[in-house]
Amino acid sequence: MNSLVEGNWDVARNVAAQSFTSLPDELIDVKDGVGRTLSRDAQALCDLPTYATSAMDGYAVAGIGPWKIIGEVKAGLPMKEELAAGYAVGIATGAVIPLGTYGIIRWEIASVSENILNGEVFENQDIRPAAHECKAGDVLAVAGTELNPGSLGLLSAAGLDQLWVTRKPRVALVLFGDEIQLAGIPSDGLVRDALGPQLPGWLEKLGCEVVSTKYISDEISLVIQAINDGFDHADIVVTTGGTAHGPRDFLHEALLSIDAQVLIDTVAVRPGHPMLLARLNKRALLGLPGNPQSAIVALMSLGVPVITSMLGRFESELPTVMTRSELTAPADFTRLIIGNIVNGQFEVGQYLGSAMLRGLAHATGFAVVTKELTTAGESVRWLSLP
Repeated sequence: MNSLVEGNWDVARNVAAQSFTSLPDELIDVKDGVGRTLSRDAQALCDLPTYATSAMDGYAVAGIGPWKIIGEVKAGLPMKEELAAGYAVGIATGAVIPLGTYGIIRWEIASVSENILNGEVFENQDIRPAAHECKAGDVLAVAGTELNPGSLGLLSAAGLDQLWVTRKPRVALVLFGDEIQLAGIPSDGLVRDALGPQLPGWLEKLGCEVVSTKYISDEISLVIQAINDGFDHADIVVTTGGTAHGPRDFLHEALLSIDAQVLIDTVAVRPGHPMLLARLNKRALLGLPGNPQSAIVALMSLGVPVITSMLGRFESELPTVMTRSELTAPADFTRLIIGNIVNGQFEVGQYLGSAMLRGLAHATGFAVVTKELTTAGESVRWLSLP
């Protein structure tokens, strides 16, 4: 594959998505599955419900009334004998329906006098039949599904204790720059590190595990060593800065020296133009620009497709949203504009500069603008932050 230079934003994302494959899978406990990605279809191990159960608190009755109440059935303590005609038992929601039951009379409409029950009932009233939701062997979630608490509840109810999921991509962070100050108020021309504190959070939300973070001075030997070290223990090396071709930008030279293949070298997008994606064997290097907002645009533009591929997740089209105001983009460029969805419409955020953080801190995503002029009321695509 030849390097995509100054590529279209959508084309670059497609290259990123097609250049990497799923990581190996692992077996985990269901309780640990939130946010993980199924690597194999999950099938029900039992019918759900497993037994016919009561949908309401009330009375299970057999035959024609009135009925004599002879006991009570609690959830988890099924009645062993068959319920004979003319008799009833109190029953709790979720309790197993006794054999012989005609239907359930809800307690709030039942008439009881001296252990004699009267009321109206039809066959199978308020009875949840066995296998009403699923049968043993049914596929409840397919490979590629990102698990949420609801899906874990369903799979647990269907008898699963463990799940096969794709291993999280391991990420090594390498932050370049001689001007970075890690603590305190910046002085003497230094700037506080704004990417080191936030990138691990974004990456973890995207499904990754950050395994190391290094700060490296702008020296070619140090850059090469840091990238090699990252590739030794990570699936993705994420760098910040050094993606342009300035006198202190050594990323391209370092990648050439280790025989990494540059897949994408700059993208026609603002902000984030000098983003980069490279591959060494099956591992990825994602080069983010040094400006904070540009770096997050690059992470969302190229990082998300790479991570999605490594996790084996489904790729989906970006949704559209109507814009509340006029939006512009440079000719032949895609522009990503931070903002929020307010009352169903995109509202532009404040502080849009590529070096600014305030707008990003209060935004939930980006409008993807491809036309030089998009008027109020037109639709744009929406790239949501994780």
